[in-house]
Amino acid sequence: MATCVTCGNDYWLAFEIKTVTGDTYTFDSFECAIQKLAPRCEQCDVRIVGHGVEVAGSFFCCANCARVNGGLGDQIRDAVGSRPA
Repeated sequence: MATCVTCGNDYWLAFEIKTVTGDTYTFDSFECAIQKLAPRCEQCDVRIVGHGVEVAGSFFCCANCARVNGGLGDQIRDAVGSRPA
């Protein structure tokens, strides 16, 4: 069995994640992996689980947070396709 680096649970279905920096972490759940590895929005501080928005090296959970924070956020659209009439 392997021990989760976030919660310390010793679990037979634990899994490893290797990051681009070469670090390897063992987790017992995606929840623990997200808690340890997901970045936080620089505006509202929530964990960014999806793609998020990057503006000039800063990460945000959505276009609204990027716009509120300033910079190039006003150029970001948070809708795909045409605007409904």
